Order: sequence, then C-alpha cells, then structure tokens
Amino acid sequence: MPDVLTVTPLAARRFLRQALLLDRPAPDVGTALAHHGYIQIDPINVCGRMHDLILRNRVAGYREGDLMRHLHGDATPLTAAQRTAFEHHLPDTHVLVAFPVAAWPHLLGAMRHRTRIAGAWSGRLTPREREFSTQLLAEITARGPLSSADFDDDRRGRRVWGAATLAKATLQKLFFHGRLLIARRDNNRRIYDLPERILAAEILAQPEPTAAETARWSVLLKLRQRRLTRLKRAEFARVSDSVQAVSLGSGPLLYCLREDVPLLQSALDKANSGKSKLESRNSKIHPLLLAPLDPLIYDREVSRQLWDFDYNWEVYTPPHKRVRGYYALPILSGHELVGHVDPKAEREKKKLQVVSRSVRRGHQVAGAVSDLAQWLGLRR
Repeated sequence: MPDVLTVTPLAARRFLRQALLLDRPAPDVGTALAHHGYIQIDPINVCGRMHDLILRNRVAGYREGDLMRHLHGDATPLTAAQRTAFEHHLPDTHVLVAFPVAAWPHLLGAMRHRTRIAGAWSGRLTPREREFSTQLLAEITARGPLSSADFDDDRRGRRVWGAATLAKATLQKLFFHGRLLIARRDNNRRIYDLPERILAAEILAQPEPTAAETARWSVLLKLRQRRLTRLKRAEFARVSDSVQAVSLGSGPLLYCLREDVPLLQSALDKANSGKSKLESRNSKIHPLLLAPLDPLIYDREVSRQLWDFDYNWEVYTPPHKRVRGYYALPILSGHELVGHVDPKAEREKKKLQVVSRSVRRGHQVAGAVSDLAQWLGLRR
C-alpha cells in the first residue's frame, strides 16, 4: 500500500488550477507543450479549434493558430533542425496530438504494430494501397511535401471516417506507420513529407526504448497531462517511485507526480488557512471557458469525484440526445465548475452567437464570452 497524502477537495482543485497552468500561463507554446507532454489536436472549428481553446488559457498572449505555427512555421516552413515538436498519435490510439520531439522513439513500437494489424484507418496496407504507396513515396521524395490533392488519381479508398480517396487513405496509413509525417497544413489539409525532412537526424537516430520503458513513459505522460488522476494497478507498478498517492477523504485514490507534491502541499496549507476561499470569491468575476477536452475535465470519473461535475463532449452525440449542446464549453469559476456555454462563431457575419447556456446562480459568464469573441476577432 503506498503512502497516502490526504487533502481536501478544495485544496486539490486549487492545486489543479496551478498545476495545469490556468493561474499562471506559460510564456510560450513550447513551455506549455513541455509541461503537459502533449496537446490534443482536433480539426473541428465551431468557436476555435480544440488545441487553440486548450492553449488560449495556458499561454500568455496566445493567438489562434499559434500551435500550428510552433509545429510547422509560419510564412517560412521550419527546417528539420528548427523543429522542436511534431504531430502524431498517442500510442495505441487514434488521438492526434502535438508532441515535443523527445517523444519520437517511444512511438516507434506503436507504429510498427499498426503495420501488422487489420484496420481500414490505421492498420496494414491493403495490396492496392501497398502498390500505390510506392508511387506516393517516390513522388514525395522527388517533389517535396505533397497532399492527397496533389495526386491525379480518383480511385476511392475504403469508406472510413476521414478517408475518401485511395491517395488520402494510403497517405494516412503511411503517416500512422511513421513513414510520412505532417510537414505543414494548408487550411487544415495535411501536407506530408519524409520523416528525415521533418525531424533532425539525431532525433531519428535515437534507439527504440524497450516495451517496459515506453509503458512507463506512457503512464508518466498521463500524469503530466492531467496532474492528478487515477491509476490502474499495472500503471502504478510502472511508476511507483515517481508518484504520490492522494486521498480526498472518500472515493478512489488519485495520484500526482512527486515533483508536484510541494505545490499540492502549498495548496493544502492555503486552503486550511482560508486563503483559498478568499481567492475563490475574488476569482468568480474572471471565469474561464474551458475546451471540451481540456485536461482539467478530460477524465469524467475524476471530474465527478473532484468537481461534482459530469461533463460529456456531445459533438458526436445525436442531436436529440444532447444535454448541453454540440460544442458546449465548461465554465470554471474560481475553484468550481458552474455550468456551460454553447457558442458558435459566425465568421462571415463576424459575430459570436451563444446557442445555449446554463450557469449556476451567482456566477457571471458574460465577460468570459466577450473575451472569447474578442480572441476570435468577432463581436459578441
């Protein structure tokens, strides 16, 4: 049984605001990315894309598109030597994220595994895809970064989400397998290139870690991303020397990184002294609109246990079954989650429409909505 640090829910909430960079934003994207381990990427743009909504609360002066500029450059594409981050999927998932380049060797095993399993989206190449991949790779080698639209081939691929043409389906699999990487995006269209032209030679030359080393890295990545989370027994065994068990007095144990214990202890001391309650009252006038997949509320079980807040992203929920709305943003007011706003950016009309909202009595959200509108370059 691990040693357990008992804290109040209020102290844990205060700790999470600080540990997740919501009280003191990072100075730049690279610092935030290194702190969290990765930032989830999603193409849907209702009121800003997921990754931008996550980072706007965590990076000082963050602008729409800053993550993509950090990954790929702006007017001038980054060279392999200049890149400090890249896009790829979390191992054993279809979750696309931005990683620091240090993550590369830990992805190799998952890439190789995908080439051996069946799967229309990310699995091994079909005979037709394998034959076509030779042409795709040869043309990218000769011509430089290309997208599926650059290939004059109208054959259809297998009907899977996100892949329509044979070129798009094959390029997508080659990306999952690590044989291509995303060099840049053109209006969110992926432009692919060879890994050796995306990542520095010393990154690609790193030896592949053992399966045990990558399994440990994955658990530590989860802890860095969420800062306070549940761990399965096997996960705890991999990182027992680097984590602290935390009890909220009831419910399952949570875990944080040992390096975060001083911050957690400070939050507990301030909560016990009454300072945290004062800060909570003062911060109600500055609520934050969180991204639907924000690290603070990503784990629904922890959100229920710690915040008494049951949130589900409903973008893929049938309309008649939605509770909050298509792209509802949770509202963090002080140390409480107090409701949601479902906004929609009408870019052509240059205004931000609030489709629906539900806010606990005593909390104001108009300022946060106006801040979002201003950040998007729209009027309320």
